[in-house]
Amino acid sequence: MELSITRPDDWHLHLRDGKLLEAVIPHSAHHFGRAIIMPNLKPPITTTAAAMAYRESILKALPINSGFTPLMTLYLTDSTTPAEIKLAKESGVIYAVKLYPAGATTNSQDGVTDLFGKCMPVIEEMVKHNMPLLVHGEVTSPEVDIFDREKVFIETVLSPLVLKFPQLKVVMEHVTTMDAVKFVESCAEGRIAATVTPQHLVLNRNSLFQGGLQPHNYCLPVLKRETHRQAIVSAVTSGSKRFFLGTDSAPHDRLKKECPCGCAGIYNAPVALAVYAKVFEEAGALDKLEAFTSFNGPDFYGLPRNTSKITLRKTPWKVPESFSYASGHVVPMFAGEMLDWLPSPV
Repeated sequence: MELSITRPDDWHLHLRDGKLLEAVIPHSAHHFGRAIIMPNLKPPITTTAAAMAYRESILKALPINSGFTPLMTLYLTDSTTPAEIKLAKESGVIYAVKLYPAGATTNSQDGVTDLFGKCMPVIEEMVKHNMPLLVHGEVTSPEVDIFDREKVFIETVLSPLVLKFPQLKVVMEHVTTMDAVKFVESCAEGRIAATVTPQHLVLNRNSLFQGGLQPHNYCLPVLKRETHRQAIVSAVTSGSKRFFLGTDSAPHDRLKKECPCGCAGIYNAPVALAVYAKVFEEAGALDKLEAFTSFNGPDFYGLPRNTSKITLRKTPWKVPESFSYASGHVVPMFAGEMLDWLPSPV
């Protein structure tokens, strides 16, 4: 079996920097035409100047003759100014602003501590320029159970924000619960959308513990119950335009995953398209795969769809155990396992 689809884009990607950037970017550039690049480096990408410099680093690290385009973002802080949003829009290379609640995930310590108290002028400027807000949708209050953080975020932050700014474009990133699915489906189409990762489509929280602690299945937001996974699969395979591909591929060195306090993040760039194809095939919805991978994202962002194609072949292949780079090794999702779909450029 063979399936030809418009080249997909990745609307949520971590590329890191330095030698790790050089090691991982070929995997994304091989499969995707564009990607929204996450700004949570050390230090974070909080200014237009920093985003443009990071973009140059990415372009230099690309394989020769690659057509991959990085779409940059700004990291929202309590001190971000409306003037910075205006600069970002005028740059022509920054496409969104990322909200990390302080302490929610990797390198989020500089994130927002009081969205409604400190960021309203910035949000107003984003509405003015039609600049999307990308949200890591979890509260960080220690009294909230980690499995409930997304639900509580919707109730206490996202719902009030959407009511206050009905014209704000929002992407709820890496949704993990039926609560998020219901919220996105209840909002105006074209204003609120969601990205969905491979891991949240095929893994549930049992995957963290079966056969012992599984650090390479640990990500944030954390994997949830099977009922939530099923709700997300139903949403993305339904043909809804509100959901689109965002891998949240997040590479860490193996030693930073397999240690007493392991980092959150799953490196799925090498396998993402194969996993998405598996999900849609099992749902009997391969005819809806192309819209999810290649149409819904650019349509939401107001960008043209890609014109090139890729082919997905029903050919079993083994995922490498790891990928080496100058400072160590990165372990991919499903390392050493067999997958059924093999993507390749046309």
